[in-house]
Amino acid sequence: MVRMVGASSIQPRILCSFVGGDYSFIQSTRPLHPLFRYNPGSKHVFMQLSRTFSGLTNLLFNRRNLDELPGSKRKSLRPGKVSPHRPVPDDIPQPPYVKSRKPPGIASGPEVHNQKGIDCMRASGRLAAQVLEYAGTFVKPGITTDEIDQAVHQMIIDNGAYPSPLGYGGFPKSVCTSVNECICHGIPDSRALEDGDIINIDVTVYLNGYHGDTSATFFCGDVDDEAKNLVQVTKECLDKAISICAPGVEYKKIGKIIQDHADRHRYGVVQQFVGHGVGRVFHADPVILHYRNNERGRMMLNQTFTIEPMLTIGSINPIIWDDNWTVVTEDGSLSAQFEHTILITPDGAEILTQC
Repeated sequence: MVRMVGASSIQPRILCSFVGGDYSFIQSTRPLHPLFRYNPGSKHVFMQLSRTFSGLTNLLFNRRNLDELPGSKRKSLRPGKVSPHRPVPDDIPQPPYVKSRKPPGIASGPEVHNQKGIDCMRASGRLAAQVLEYAGTFVKPGITTDEIDQAVHQMIIDNGAYPSPLGYGGFPKSVCTSVNECICHGIPDSRALEDGDIINIDVTVYLNGYHGDTSATFFCGDVDDEAKNLVQVTKECLDKAISICAPGVEYKKIGKIIQDHADRHRYGVVQQFVGHGVGRVFHADPVILHYRNNERGRMMLNQTFTIEPMLTIGSINPIIWDDNWTVVTEDGSLSAQFEHTILITPDGAEILTQC
């Protein structure tokens, strides 16, 4: 899950007990179930956009009124009906922010782990990856994003974990489903997927006190070459960024390698949403920028964080829907995203969120 950054320092940013080694998990057999505003210095990160956040124009908070997008047969996204809150069994531990009902902010300091913490991160990361893979099997024309949410929710709780997005700052669902022009934080609802759609599914699980966070963009039916290429290049950006990670490497090199690759293909890199430290807390230092920057900081051994680039075919400017969560591109152009949680190792980086 991504974090949102603020406008106060970096322009043009405007918004922000594990036992044993068996990492196999139960696939649910039941039927189908940021973001953030980051103010440097204040150490507060919120999953929702603020309607009074400085530097924003009214444009960012108005839904487009177009039924069809210029030069495309694809219809503009419209919100559907959101189903009631899905329950979590009382015996499954919940993250502290669920009871508070308030965004917890960003934890100061990086997530650096001992061996027990590394084992727990591997377990939560592997479960997140398996849930994401399972969710992807439901992507087909006619399936609703709410049905995907139901499948995700059930598989997570069947494995004794908590779906991290549920109740974070009031987020109403267990997964984010971002279709077509949705950059991130799409709320699962009654909208059925259509042939030719692309959809990012963003899964985070809280298992044995540790969060594992991952996302991928999937094809629905017959997807055109323009969308396929965007998705492919976005995945390549993530892979290239992970490949340069190691102890002592500057975080800013992540943004450079992503921006360089996106530029070669003439895609935009969304700047308002970032990667983040993840582990015992959902969001921690460092802020991982996906575009060229001069931010300080270097990677540390046994540290965990996410990298989650979002690329667009057109405008990189975000618009927030009235639900205060769903973020779409200003011009309705397609957006794609991929995300992994990684562990910094002596030899480089280990991807924790893969099956």
